[in-house]
Amino acid sequence: MENEQSSTHDRELIITRKLNAPVELVWEVWTQPEHIAKWWGPNGFTNTITKMDVVSGGAWELVMHGPDGKDYKNRSIFREVIPFKKIVYQHFAPSFLTTIEFEAQGDETFLRWHMLFESAEEMIRIVKAANAAEGLKQNVDKMAAYLDGRKAVRES
Repeated sequence: MENEQSSTHDRELIITRKLNAPVELVWEVWTQPEHIAKWWGPNGFTNTITKMDVVSGGAWELVMHGPDGKDYKNRSIFREVIPFKKIVYQHFAPSFLTTIEFEAQGDETFLRWHMLFESAEEMIRIVKAANAAEGLKQNVDKMAAYLDGRKAVRES
């Protein structure tokens, strides 16, 4: 019988980046609320994190405060957490599964950020409504800049 597993490329957003920081620091700024609150989200957004339990089954609840003055509530459940290697979480309303992989490369970290939507239509709707592709790029840019600042603090 033929494998009926369908390809998911039409409902994925993927970004990769080599970050100029060791994996331990990248993990720290990704998993500690006091750090992630300072860089999470597209340009112009700030965050209030009310819960962030980075363990399998743990909840992540935050409010993103937009430059438009609106608040955007977010709720996710961590599905898999492998320290310094991988974080998988399910985001609700809209629903998508995110996998972030961390690969130590000496004093740098290769990051792979993958978002999988329930359908191609849902992905297109979210990408258009929230400009998700550009937002994801800005999110990673902000994290890279935050990491540069954290490295400077550690080295001084």
